[in-house]
Amino acid sequence: MKVILTHEVTGLGTAGDVVDVKPGYARNFLFRRGLATAWTAGAQKQIDAIAKGREARAVKSLEEAQSIKGNLEAKAVTVAAHAGKEGRLFGAVSTADIAAAVKAAGGPDLDKRKIEVPTPIKATGAHTALVRLHPEVQASLTLDVIAG
Repeated sequence: MKVILTHEVTGLGTAGDVVDVKPGYARNFLFRRGLATAWTAGAQKQIDAIAKGREARAVKSLEEAQSIKGNLEAKAVTVAAHAGKEGRLFGAVSTADIAAAVKAAGGPDLDKRKIEVPTPIKATGAHTALVRLHPEVQASLTLDVIAG
């Protein structure tokens, strides 16, 4: 089944790509989460609009992405979250929380969809997250989660 990705999906493609997936994966995962739409002959206009939007938001050059990577990896970002007495969080730290903490720490304005957290952050302490800045550049972000 051909679908048009509306958001970046790890291991599948970026927004605006036309990919061929199994019908169950499209119906049960991609469509329900709003990550893709069905491909039709008239959907080419939508693909063009997504590509223009991606160009506007994307990091313009490889050198700029490398400099942002250096800034992100140089310092740890502190994220405050509600926690119990033993350090367990009430909920989890989301990618939106991480993006806001990076901006508050004086870092660049990151798109929350470009941040990947390998396992959900549900406890205080040191954690890492991956930020995709450019198709060729990924930064490892160190997070210090504190009770706040």
